[in-house]
Amino acid sequence: MTVLMFLTEAQSTLSGFFSEFGYLAPFTILLLCGFGLPIPEEVTMLGSGFLLYQERVEAVPIIAVCFVATLMGDSIPYFLGRKFGRKALRVRSVRRALNPARIRAMERRFKKGGLKTVFACRFIPGLRLPAWFTAGTLGMPYGRFLAMDGLGALIMTPFFVLLGRASGEKIAELEASVENLTQILGFLVVSIAAVVAIHFLVTRWVPGSSRSSQGGPAAACENPPGAPPTAPGGPTEPRPKGPPQSDPPDSEFDDGDRP
Repeated sequence: MTVLMFLTEAQSTLSGFFSEFGYLAPFTILLLCGFGLPIPEEVTMLGSGFLLYQERVEAVPIIAVCFVATLMGDSIPYFLGRKFGRKALRVRSVRRALNPARIRAMERRFKKGGLKTVFACRFIPGLRLPAWFTAGTLGMPYGRFLAMDGLGALIMTPFFVLLGRASGEKIAELEASVENLTQILGFLVVSIAAVVAIHFLVTRWVPGSSRSSQGGPAAACENPPGAPPTAPGGPTEPRPKGPPQSDPPDSEFDDGDRP
């Protein structure tokens, strides 16, 4: 779900730039991230991969552009810290992008991890800018900084670009599945409606098909007008007229035994 949200944001951001500037669009956005542009680098890389799926860019050039722009953008806060140190935090705009409390926490991280901190922060959004600035203020050699940052970017950049392309393919498959499902449901609705309409017409207009005409003329003659209703078990035989007959004598008595 997070990938789809990234793709949506990246696509809306990059579509207009690519139509006008081509490969310069992701390059510019990733470079501006070094100035504190509040767009995660993953968004731009995923969006570039989505545009790669759309065949608007080529794989190797777009990966190279994103890689170079990422390293150039990371170098901006590094040289800012290397040149001015913590004095740069006196500028309001710099202080907004680089929280002094976070810088102090990052200095403790660098004392414990050293170069490993640069590599680790490459994969953690929100820590990159203060990490690169701190690396400059602590006087880390640029070659070492660039090597560790480049190693992380070498893993991260092709991964997210190719992930964006793969996500675009999955989105297309999902859209096709939804379209097919919509067609199937539409066919079922139309079929059910046709069956109901035909049943209604047959019941309404064809003689002898309604419930009131079931059984034919014989059913109408079973109870003629004025006749008593027929019992559920069928017609009963009429009782014989005359005095009621007595029960026959029991077999154990004969006429000679009677008084």
